[in-house]
Amino acid sequence: MAVLESRRAPIRRGRTGLAVLIASILMAACTATTTPAPTGPPSSSSAGAPGSAPGPSGSASGPTRIPLLLDVQDPVGTTRVLFGMLDQKNDSIGAPDLTVGVAFYDAAKSSTTPVATDPATFIWAIPDERGIYEVTTTFGEAGDWIAEFTSTKAGVTERTRVQFQVAATSATPIIGAPAPDTVTPTLSDVGGDVKQVSTDTSPDLDFYRVSVHDALARHTPFVLVFATPAFCQSKVCGPTLDAIKAIAKGEPGMTFINVEPYKMTFTDGHLQPVLDAQGYLQPTDVTTAWGLPTEPWIFVVDRNGTVRGSWSTVVSATELTAAIDSVK
Repeated sequence: MAVLESRRAPIRRGRTGLAVLIASILMAACTATTTPAPTGPPSSSSAGAPGSAPGPSGSASGPTRIPLLLDVQDPVGTTRVLFGMLDQKNDSIGAPDLTVGVAFYDAAKSSTTPVATDPATFIWAIPDERGIYEVTTTFGEAGDWIAEFTSTKAGVTERTRVQFQVAATSATPIIGAPAPDTVTPTLSDVGGDVKQVSTDTSPDLDFYRVSVHDALARHTPFVLVFATPAFCQSKVCGPTLDAIKAIAKGEPGMTFINVEPYKMTFTDGHLQPVLDAQGYLQPTDVTTAWGLPTEPWIFVVDRNGTVRGSWSTVVSATELTAAIDSVK
């Protein structure tokens, strides 16, 4: 892994078994390194390359906006890339008024001619508190790639480059792939006691009425959410699930399914994680079948059992409703 890259850990690693999104945004800049954009291609940067960009005091002190890649995997094909923006103090600075565009270079072919240049979309990971960016692009082949981030705020522009790797395949089902036929827990399995299937403190019972297996067998389109509000250290699972519950209220004909991604046991009226010998959270068989490298994760599946939407961490209301409309 290139030193320029900072990634979240996969779901099967770490004390919590997954990457801590917001903590990564706040902390990982201390290990991430950025490089100035090379001279060559025209740039609209009013501040010049990041290596010579004026710092807060007006002196040349390197980039003041540091991109942090949040994806665990970027496979060949059409891919959604997530990233945060940090300042020199490691604080998250993502906001609607900080606009970012990303140019992608296939390092094996050219570091000066981009394969694609795409605008990024800002999304609140935690409403009005923590924000990240997404950009959808297409990677033609596996190997080393470069992302050049052009950020602009109040008329001041900076460019910063990050090197990363594109994988040949995706661990999770890609758009157009069949959804894994898996039996997920429902209220009928636990006598209607939602506390035995969810750590959500304000659960929507409709999210626990239908199993993935039953939805596929009935040719019912559905939205599948892997989220654990109680054991998601980044606190993104809860806000993401809450946002999807709000969308569900306007989609009465759509089936929504939430699944706890880790092995749990019901003790003293609450779900508690079943840790392995090293004290790590363990993915369930369903989580493994779906190949999740992180959580939360959201899928939209059509009536033929084909994945039509796939998002890690967060999804905007516009994206999710558009995918739902496409499978109704």
